[in-house]
Amino acid sequence: MKNNAVLPVVETLDDGSYLSEIVAARDKNRRADPITVRVIEYTLDDCANGTVYRLITTILDPQAAPAAELATLYAQRWKIETTLDEIKTHQGGPRLVLRSRHPAGVEQEIFAFLLVPLRDLMHQAAQQAGRDPDRISFTRTLHVVRRHVTGQAALSPLPTRPGPGTRPA
Repeated sequence: MKNNAVLPVVETLDDGSYLSEIVAARDKNRRADPITVRVIEYTLDDCANGTVYRLITTILDPQAAPAAELATLYAQRWKIETTLDEIKTHQGGPRLVLRSRHPAGVEQEIFAFLLVPLRDLMHQAAQQAGRDPDRISFTRTLHVVRRHVTGQAALSPLPTRPGPGTRPA
């Protein structure tokens, strides 16, 4: 058994992943009751620093789930987690409460959060810059929009033509 800096390599598989064993923290010295896992090491294409990520799974068969496919799916999973964080933390704030008392209403509220115009703005900005929309920071975009809207809100909107019951200034 050759040792990796992180986990021992029991067997290297054809797709570049490898089988290893993990044990519960309380059993680490005795290595009692090891569990066989598959380790998939990968880097992100858009990550310049070359960070190596390790995905550990109990799906041991590389034919059933190739390493590249699992790594891609896992990265997509984190994009979903990031979107949920955006809703809970940045849009709704710490006291976000969905008002609906029915599943269909809750689903509608969540879709409303997901489909806010801010996402459209981010998509347009990414297209103009020739970048992947998933790589545009939601938080930074939100701060830019808030600064812009707050600055505009300091001006009182004036009607373009007098309406009923208004007098010219």
